[in-house]
Amino acid sequence: VLPNGTGKSVRVLAICKGDAAKDAEAAGAEIVGAEEMVQKIQSENWMDFDVLITTPDMMGLVGRLGKILGPRGLMPNPKAGTVTREIGNAKAGKIEYRLDKPNIIHCVIGKVSFGAQKLEENFDALIGAIIKAKPAAAKGQYIRSCVVATTMGPGVKMNPNKVGAGA
Repeated sequence: VLPNGTGKSVRVLAICKGDAAKDAEAAGAEIVGAEEMVQKIQSENWMDFDVLITTPDMMGLVGRLGKILGPRGLMPNPKAGTVTREIGNAKAGKIEYRLDKPNIIHCVIGKVSFGAQKLEENFDALIGAIIKAKPAAAKGQYIRSCVVATTMGPGVKMNPNKVGAGA
């Protein structure tokens, strides 16, 4: 999780019941429900949320939504941390980064309005996570180049030897 967020609010739908529903509300889920939410998504094709989290006991119901949620990337799964017994610990607010084919990472670290201090903290957190994910078998220089840019602005090259070292 980036220390200062990305500037985008995430609307979380938690499909659970009982104590897990109370935990989800306490953790900040905007919408909490069970069968009625599954029914609403199925019948009305309702998609007014960014992340769906659930408990393992509700996966039987949520599994019916696979054809609707799957293509949109909203289907919860245990590997992503969106199916968990402890809803309060769900990874709904985490930033994910993926490599494209030539091993380039594109990831939002914030908005220009954040200021230099907050952007630097977010950048350091992202680089720290990337370095921490380095496989033990990887030899040589892990980060060969680093460029930071605004959405439509020019890229600023950074020294890869100083990246992640508080630079």
